[in-house]
Amino acid sequence: MCGRAKDVTMPAKLPVNFFSTRSPVIDLFRGQLDYADHLRQDSEIVLYFFYAPWCGQSIAAREEIEHVASRLSDQVLFVAVNCWWNQGKCRKQKHFFYFPVIHLYHRSFGPIEYKGPMSAVYIEKFVRRVMTPLLYISSRSKLLDFLSNYEPGVLGYFEFNASPQPPGYLTFFTSALHSLKKDYLGTIRFGVITDKHVAEEISLVHSGSVYLHRRVNTSLIYPNDIMNYTAENICKWALENRETLIRWLRPHGGKSLLLNNELKKGPALLIFIPYNPLAEIHPLLDEITKVALEYHNCNKSQAAEPDLRHLGDTDSPAFDSSVPDAHMKLPETFSITKYPCCNTVVLPQWHSISRTHNVCELCINQTLGVKPNKVHVPHCNFLEIEAALDSFYLQEHTFFQVISNTIECSNFLSFYSPFSYYTACCRTVNRHFLSFISSEKTIFQTPKVAFSSHGKKDNTQHSIPHIEDRNCFIPNLHISGINITGLSCRTNKTLNLYLLDSNLFWIYAERLGASRSTHRKEFAAIVDLKEEVHYVLDQNQSLVGSALENFIKNFSILYSPLKRHLVDDPSVHFHEQRVITEVTTNTFHDTVFLSEKNVLLLYYAQWCGFCASLNHVFIQLARLLPPDNFTVARIDTTRNDLPWEFMTDHLPTILFFPHQRKEQSVKFPEDFSVNLPNLLKFILHHSSLSSSEPCTKECLHKETVLQQGHISHLEREIQKLRSEISALHQAHDQLEAQLSEARREEHRLQQQKHTLEKKHKNLQLHSEQLQATYDQKNQELLEMAEKLQELADASENLLKENTLLRVLVASREGKLQSKDEIKESLQSEQTLSEDSDVSVSTATATLEEKRIDNIDTVETEHNSGNRTE
Repeated sequence: MCGRAKDVTMPAKLPVNFFSTRSPVIDLFRGQLDYADHLRQDSEIVLYFFYAPWCGQSIAAREEIEHVASRLSDQVLFVAVNCWWNQGKCRKQKHFFYFPVIHLYHRSFGPIEYKGPMSAVYIEKFVRRVMTPLLYISSRSKLLDFLSNYEPGVLGYFEFNASPQPPGYLTFFTSALHSLKKDYLGTIRFGVITDKHVAEEISLVHSGSVYLHRRVNTSLIYPNDIMNYTAENICKWALENRETLIRWLRPHGGKSLLLNNELKKGPALLIFIPYNPLAEIHPLLDEITKVALEYHNCNKSQAAEPDLRHLGDTDSPAFDSSVPDAHMKLPETFSITKYPCCNTVVLPQWHSISRTHNVCELCINQTLGVKPNKVHVPHCNFLEIEAALDSFYLQEHTFFQVISNTIECSNFLSFYSPFSYYTACCRTVNRHFLSFISSEKTIFQTPKVAFSSHGKKDNTQHSIPHIEDRNCFIPNLHISGINITGLSCRTNKTLNLYLLDSNLFWIYAERLGASRSTHRKEFAAIVDLKEEVHYVLDQNQSLVGSALENFIKNFSILYSPLKRHLVDDPSVHFHEQRVITEVTTNTFHDTVFLSEKNVLLLYYAQWCGFCASLNHVFIQLARLLPPDNFTVARIDTTRNDLPWEFMTDHLPTILFFPHQRKEQSVKFPEDFSVNLPNLLKFILHHSSLSSSEPCTKECLHKETVLQQGHISHLEREIQKLRSEISALHQAHDQLEAQLSEARREEHRLQQQKHTLEKKHKNLQLHSEQLQATYDQKNQELLEMAEKLQELADASENLLKENTLLRVLVASREGKLQSKDEIKESLQSEQTLSEDSDVSVSTATATLEEKRIDNIDTVETEHNSGNRTE
């Protein structure tokens, strides 16, 4: 009876060192959490690194922790604890849902969990913030440095003259640690003022006062009379009332709603910059902060004025030296600073004025000959500029057809309103200079969107005038229509500003459209989740304050000249021999609209299973259609963006673009099955439709010839297919015959295999029997050899005994003979002296006999011993 086998459990292997024995990190690889707590009692700052040995993130962070420990081991105790081994105390007492986990302790305060990037510089920065949560400010210069930082700041004033720990100091110190515990990014900086005169600079008089610095809004002082003076309340008060002009985003790389939640708040300006947290100065970050401050400075606070003046000093055009006297030649009526609504118009090549002038400054002047009131200044309206542009074309005869380096101005009547006048000042800018501006694509690069006189977008380049940034062409003329200061409060498209470290999150920038091959990892993009669009700042421009200001201004105006960025798939490689053409964002216009062929376009995605099942249908269709007249193409909608009129929310989608009627594209009906006959009928039907205009006989003849050509081509293709089908049938019959022969051969080989297997079994059995017989005979031979050896040994012993017996017999015979001789001599002596002492002779004979008997006894025992051996 079969039963279920018992589960076999194997005890886990003992853990081994996770860190090297020479590492400055103490590795408690058996999870000795009690010993870790014992170590913490003797150290001021302790970093716990809880890890799992199998965790890839823990393994990747190990080197970063060792790097930080090598720099701070003399000030911080680094302890690594294996919190995965089931017999360790860490696994039993801690219940982590992810690894690794970093906890910091400042004396008895903690744990302070670090949730930032697992990078050495960020970990070291956070550890240093825990080591010194307070910055001590003893002079006015240090106070200005503290307040000029872009992060929110909290200042406390304490008098250390009377006591080394004045009242409230420890509470304020603990509140700084609480802020790090609640906000791992450390966005709020805490400082302590130790000088009374320095404290008076920010209106702090009493020791123990706490001050929250804010740049745009009014700074606050902690209300001791309303809230209790505790560390938790101070931290909560600072977090709730802090001023966030620009925020850091640090996605952890896993599944998270961080970006989604932030983008839901409204349009977002994402700025990617390379950031080193340990660096003392960040020039690029300071410049971005100034732009953010001006953008949010709705009340024009005094704190922002110095930065504004500083920006004004650095905002001059980069090529003022090229035309040093240009502004001196402007007439009094053309003072840009006096006209609130002016824009630069770049004239196209076909315009009559372009023979002499190619750049005109168009300004709205409601009262001809009267300067606008400085108090009541009319706001700039794009519709008025549009109307002025139309009127300008009708008044082009007012300009002289003479080439001149000077600026020529003229007032003319509005085409739409008889009471409105406009001013146009035109000049000639060197064509080489214009091409240089276009090629270099400086920070003043003009938008790539052209506007017609009716405000409609046109994709045809250089066919109509378009409005440019005047700083590019006319020096010393600053934009007066839109000011960056307080712009967030003057538009309904307020931007939320975010910073991301391009060293860690450049992959997000690449997904938004950043170049993969650029060596300078600086990128800016505006993402509007509600409108499902995003705009990209040209990467050929330097990411400086002026470029960001223009980027924000162009987005904020009513008719934004920014062009929606279309994400393109750079991984597509084009092959000339492909049957189906792969279309991307960059090749869509050329392949579909500029092509002189009928185009059938398939919208698909990698995750769409039904799209993949249609591949063979489209391959057959592409082979059937004549390549000179038809193109079968496809586009991956998940990797390529298209203009809204060509996007789809249903996959797969098939669009047909007829030749010479591309604007009359037709969608394949969804209720039709997607197969080869239906696709052919759909293509032939819509490719043969006539245009909306009546067709002449010549047109009908051409259509007939074209249709006849299509029919003949299809007939040839059908004939080829029939011949291929017959060839396939013949090949199929041959293959069937070969398969039947192969099956017979296989059956024969199977029979031979069974026969050989039986013979092999018999031979194996016979071999086993022979082996058993061989073993038995071999054993018998071994036994016989042992017996023969025993007989040989016994025979040798017998021979030795026989030899000894012969020696004995010979010795006995010699003794007997000597005995007889002695007896004869005694008898003769008795005869000669009968009367001699008989007793003496008898005793002598007796003694001699005993001696002989003793000798015989000893020899007999010796022979018996030899036989025994």
